[in-house]
Amino acid sequence: MKNKKLPFYQNPGFSSFAAALISILVGILLGLILLFVFDSSNAMMGFKSLVTSGFSSKAKFAKVLYQAAPLIMTGLSVGFAFKTGLFNIGATGQYTIGACIALICAIVFQCHWLICLIAAMVGGAVWGFFPGFFKAFFNVNEVITSIMFNWIGLFAVNFTISNIPQMLANYWGLAQMDRTPGLRVANQRAIIAKFNLDAILESPYMNISIFIAMFFALIMFVVLQKTTFGYELKACGLNKNASIYAGISAKRNIVFSMIISGALSGLAGGIYYLAGTGEYVIDKTMLAMGFNGIPVALLATSHPLGTIFSALFISYIQVGGDAMQPEFAKETIDIIIAAIIYLAAFSLLVKSIIAKAFSRNKGKEEVLADIEGAGGGGATEADILTDGGKPESEVSGE
Repeated sequence: MKNKKLPFYQNPGFSSFAAALISILVGILLGLILLFVFDSSNAMMGFKSLVTSGFSSKAKFAKVLYQAAPLIMTGLSVGFAFKTGLFNIGATGQYTIGACIALICAIVFQCHWLICLIAAMVGGAVWGFFPGFFKAFFNVNEVITSIMFNWIGLFAVNFTISNIPQMLANYWGLAQMDRTPGLRVANQRAIIAKFNLDAILESPYMNISIFIAMFFALIMFVVLQKTTFGYELKACGLNKNASIYAGISAKRNIVFSMIISGALSGLAGGIYYLAGTGEYVIDKTMLAMGFNGIPVALLATSHPLGTIFSALFISYIQVGGDAMQPEFAKETIDIIIAAIIYLAAFSLLVKSIIAKAFSRNKGKEEVLADIEGAGGGGATEADILTDGGKPESEVSGE
């Protein structure tokens, strides 16, 4: 049969994009419905704020980029593990550990921001090693160990910060005792470089972290798509037993996968807290950024470059949600944003539905192409359905 170029709607890239777009639109529509349920009189005003605020000013756009940078990194972390057949639900623990190590280097040791980011990656990588090690050598489900290490990491960080006097704001003459000091006070060298972007976009949030995140997304794309190491990782994810038969070390790749995934989450924590605009608050609540990496990865179907766009979308929606206050309560906004984010994460399901819908016609097109190639251009669809024009009784063997 003569090879033919697939129609655009059968291209995997198109189906992934269409699935993500449909999921987003459904999520936004549900958000509008919820706004009418909660407060019909202000629903349209709130919806307008939700979908337009991210571009309403330079400062709002800067905040979108600021929040998107750590989201890209946690999305890459979860997506990288997905690509290798693992579910890294421990991204929030690795994110927390990375943030803690970065802040200790910045505040206690007065390090430069670049060194702090490298330390954050190391901290996240160490925290990612344990679930990978237990999975590879003891076949313990990584979901269980990741969840446990989330809590271990949270309380370990709270305990560590509480017992290092320099890590508390009151040590630096500030009123708060339950959080770290601002880096503008503790160590300005630890604030990620801005290169005048804060002046251009008129926002203290803006720095080069979005470009750092995009750079790592490109690196992950090259690793997974263009290297032997990436091929082995994906092979283990698709079929562990076949990979072992082919001579690939599945145990080594499982451990490396979780180490790399943890390093990406750790870097996300460093990026967020070294921006100089926020402090780590000692609390018993998990940090949401790590969990938000899951819908980012799902919306991007774990594609490293797609993660950039899905993170920007989720950050955009979050900024729009903030603009809906005070007309809508914060809890209401959280519900709407959660509905949009998690419906957007159903893109994989929508993609399978799209694939099934188009595959119904694919079989007919292939048979028509075979007949045309064999010189049977006069056959009709009815002929095909009755085996080349034979009577139905003959086809059925009557």
